[in-house]
Amino acid sequence: MSDFLIRRDDLRDTRWTPADLPALADGAARLKVDTFALTANNVTYATFGDQMQYWNFFPAADASFGRVPVWGFATVVESKTEHVNEGDRLYGYLPISEHFDVEPVSVGKHGFMDGAAHRQGLAPIYNTYINTAGDPSYDAALEDQQMLFRPLFTTGWMIDDCLMETGDPVPETVVISSASSKTAMALAHCLKVRGGVDTVALTSPGNKDFLEKTGLYGRVRTYDDADRLHARGLTAFVDFLGRPTLTADVHNALKDRLVRSLVIGVTDWEGDRSPIALPDPQPEFFFVPTYAAERAATLGGAEINRRLGSALKSFYTASKDFVTPRHAKGADAITKAWTQTIDAQVSPSEGLILSIS
Repeated sequence: MSDFLIRRDDLRDTRWTPADLPALADGAARLKVDTFALTANNVTYATFGDQMQYWNFFPAADASFGRVPVWGFATVVESKTEHVNEGDRLYGYLPISEHFDVEPVSVGKHGFMDGAAHRQGLAPIYNTYINTAGDPSYDAALEDQQMLFRPLFTTGWMIDDCLMETGDPVPETVVISSASSKTAMALAHCLKVRGGVDTVALTSPGNKDFLEKTGLYGRVRTYDDADRLHARGLTAFVDFLGRPTLTADVHNALKDRLVRSLVIGVTDWEGDRSPIALPDPQPEFFFVPTYAAERAATLGGAEINRRLGSALKSFYTASKDFVTPRHAKGADAITKAWTQTIDAQVSPSEGLILSIS
């Protein structure tokens, strides 16, 4: 058994380390990691690993290193807990490891939650493992899309809901940075389906043509144009890049037309993030689990799942037009994929699907 470790204060320092496979404890289940997606979202997990407790889900023996969470599929290979059976195939939050153990609680036909002590107090959405046999949205033919987009689309859908359903005032224009990231494209898709919203992509020159061809955005601009932005009516800025100088350019260009500024991720993880004085509105960090819990309390969990599930499968199909899964296997391939991801060297038209063996 082996684990992929990342130094918590230097995301370029990685290593594979052997891991013990002890006897399975009573009440636990052992999962074999089958396959998972790797995206810029995982870089955000590592960048905010301490601040947002992402390192706490799968602790490493050496506390200077961490096991970055990924989304994918795993199979139960041993179980000492009732109603969790060998062979069950699960979707959820995984470490980049050959195996890991969970302590299932709230077990039902749809799956379970990990009740391990070290995961207490962490966001429930990340502690949930969904049994594919009981998941109405599961489609074996769309597994790649599910790994790549289920969590990212959920984030995009929640941002759309936040801005357009609970926003006060509701923006007429939404400006999106790091617009070729998969979560940004999911948000753009939601806004396009909704209609009546002018979406403006901010991206690097190398990704401009790609974004224009997707048809997801009304306008595509490079970062150099940010200080000359024009927007129709009230505007929201959704920031996936995390570069304070860009945020300042957007705020200063839009002035009093800007009514909302949401911080989602940090694709520019090595950039200078020293704060810069900004005109209002001040940026808000958007944390999906918190917002999802608030909306579930208002609408009910079943209604959230109904709305999200319908939109999700539609996006899986639509995404095939602009993102092609790229599969790779083995420790060396995973290390290379991580380096490419943190260096922003993965084409936005590709989605990395990885497996250890």
